[in-house]
Amino acid sequence: MALLERSSWYDIARDTNWTPRYVDIDELFPPDQSDPYGIPIEEWESFDEPYKVSYREYVSVQREKDAGAYSVKAALARSRYYEDADPAYLSMLKLHYGAIALSEYAACQSDARMTRFSKAPGMRNMATFGMLDEMRHGQIQLYFPHQLVTLDRQFDWAHQAHHSKNWAAIAGRHALDDVMMTRDAVTTSVMLNFAFETGLTNIQMIGLSADAANMGDFTFSNLITSIQSDEARHAQIGTPVLKILIKNGRKAEAQQAVDIAFWRIHRLFAILTGIPMDYWIPLDKRDRSFKEYMTEFVGEQFERQLLDLGLERPWYWDIFLEDVETHHHCQAAATWAWRNTLWWNPTGNVGPRERAWLEHKYPGWNDTFGQYWDVIIENIRAGHPEKSQAIGMPAICNMCQIPISNKGGTVWKARAHQLDHEGRLYSFCSSVCKWIFELEPDRYKTFNSIADRMYNGEISPNTPENILKYMGAGVISPVGTDAHDLAWAYA
Repeated sequence: MALLERSSWYDIARDTNWTPRYVDIDELFPPDQSDPYGIPIEEWESFDEPYKVSYREYVSVQREKDAGAYSVKAALARSRYYEDADPAYLSMLKLHYGAIALSEYAACQSDARMTRFSKAPGMRNMATFGMLDEMRHGQIQLYFPHQLVTLDRQFDWAHQAHHSKNWAAIAGRHALDDVMMTRDAVTTSVMLNFAFETGLTNIQMIGLSADAANMGDFTFSNLITSIQSDEARHAQIGTPVLKILIKNGRKAEAQQAVDIAFWRIHRLFAILTGIPMDYWIPLDKRDRSFKEYMTEFVGEQFERQLLDLGLERPWYWDIFLEDVETHHHCQAAATWAWRNTLWWNPTGNVGPRERAWLEHKYPGWNDTFGQYWDVIIENIRAGHPEKSQAIGMPAICNMCQIPISNKGGTVWKARAHQLDHEGRLYSFCSSVCKWIFELEPDRYKTFNSIADRMYNGEISPNTPENILKYMGAGVISPVGTDAHDLAWAYA
């Protein structure tokens, strides 16, 4: 007997809502987990996912993806590619795996929340596939670096980064907990599926895939391409959710959720993706600059999606565009200065040819960020390598936990945005982080910044014993100052 076309039975098969008789609807779908916006269930039943897939199709496609990715890995394992790879490129891989692998596992929980608590049957169905996606992403991105541990023990951080007190891992978990782990099913979908996965994952997965292919690392290129094809499907869960929110008079709440998540994830991806693209990939292998990718995938595509849905650009759009020009350059300088505190080996890669490229892509780079590298190079040439490494505790944003980017003063004057709240002094890296904090101070004040303990005199920043004791494995956090201030710091 011929199988029915999916279109003939799909809507009936996934329309699994019913009217409960033994429990109240709010008991079945608690508002704080399900829908705090009070949208009628009839509206949720109108949820219509743009990307439809059955379980049979899903399993078949995923099997092919895994077969392709693991086959390429097995074939290239004989080539000794990684034994001879560029050290800066290996650093990019270590950063990616450490930051991403267990984040994928964490996303299983957010998708599981949508699967259990969403009032929309179509959303529950798609979130189930999303949960399976994220489990696959976590497993494959732990398995691939595992073979490299014998080559370089830093690859083991794919498994341990999120369990550590490393400053980069702390900042990453802080943002992901906010976007994925601590919200209701509806808000999580808006923040994760739309603002994060629709808005920004293309930068990491497509951009770095192109660079990896140029490097000849088809193992990593195929791996993240297979992941992004999953992201493209379950990312679309957020679009119909937004349509329902806007239709039912919740545009302001939807806009706020998008604005919070977009900023938080952008600030992380500028470090995770922007630094490798513009500094660590060898010059002749770079596909495009980070700014060019952001312009295409965010400044054009994501902006168009926002407007088409009836939302607006985030109120800080001009600040964001300026941030694309500067933030990852600040953090590139900082991660190199604090290189001994990281699980990868940041490199400078700022020779004459690289600096000419950076100046071309980011006009004015030489007169700003280049000054920092000038001072570093001069100190090393003069026989003072100790001046190329930062010591002590930097200023950390109390909201996002990312180092404060200081423009126009010393790092201690960087605490330009302050808020007295219950006797504590809070410091923020930008007006956007201050805005996010003030929206929900009770949410964010529970994240006790390591910097707070220093400011309050609980720990001494310049004592190696205390750094080891409180930060774990000697981990401290980098200052993200601009070039003039970094030059001042090392003069």
